[in-house]
Amino acid sequence: MKRGLLILLSVCVLTAVAYFTASKWAIRHETLTFFDKSRGREIQVDIAVRRDKEMQANAGMITLPVAILNHGNTVKFTEYSFLANVFAARGYMAVSIQHDLATDAPLVTKVGEVYVGRLPVYERGVENIKFAVKELKKIQPSSDYDHLTLVGHSNGGDISMFFAKEYPDEVKKVVTLDNLRVPFMTDGKFKILSFRSHDAVFKPDPGVVPDDDVCEKAGITVVNTGAQHTDMSDRGPEALKEKIQGLLSKFLDDDSKLSPVSGKPQILQKPAAAPAQQSMVTEPDKLARYTPSVN
Repeated sequence: MKRGLLILLSVCVLTAVAYFTASKWAIRHETLTFFDKSRGREIQVDIAVRRDKEMQANAGMITLPVAILNHGNTVKFTEYSFLANVFAARGYMAVSIQHDLATDAPLVTKVGEVYVGRLPVYERGVENIKFAVKELKKIQPSSDYDHLTLVGHSNGGDISMFFAKEYPDEVKKVVTLDNLRVPFMTDGKFKILSFRSHDAVFKPDPGVVPDDDVCEKAGITVVNTGAQHTDMSDRGPEALKEKIQGLLSKFLDDDSKLSPVSGKPQILQKPAAAPAQQSMVTEPDKLARYTPSVN
């Protein structure tokens, strides 16, 4: 009888060890839909979080750092899992927000206006982030919403930098992938990492990217990838995504409590790749052949 109980106990222990070993680095993706009644606007978010860290946070053992991901124009919020998974693997709660709706006006360029006429888009993006954070506090209160890491591609990078300008005390780091309109913060309040493309069409406005001397003094790291502007999402080539992931991980190395994990994490409920969408951008005729547009 005792031998049988010991065998059963051993099997249970081995099963538990195997389960936690297999799921330790598992990253869970979940899509939630919020509704901002004051603006009559639906806001979807994709949450990527390491299952073990989420359990610890729910138990009150730790506080999850938060990374907010902001997509490029015509690219869906679920198409940056290659970035979200890096943050989640390091113990962050990565939150990717859908900023654009089918009912929104097309993104336009008005030369001579502030941010080429896109200020309302950036202000709307800030409101989306603020509302999403407010709702997330109800769901996952054990997260650090006071020191956000802002991440964004193209138009989403401009939203990230604009948020940082408006609320610098709420920002810990900023990571942009080829933002083109909003100039970098250069006061050194937080570190900035920016991946730049080598693209004949999508070029930053004058004054957006500081010169080398300013970057060195302000704690800004600029990485020239040689890639195309439109490749900086899940749609891009694997070699580029792996390069960005590696450099992003190094950029986060100073967060000692968020050191890299060994091995490749298991991805649970990975968002399905969205089909390419028709460009909604109103630009000069010479850009019409470039789809999707993410400026």
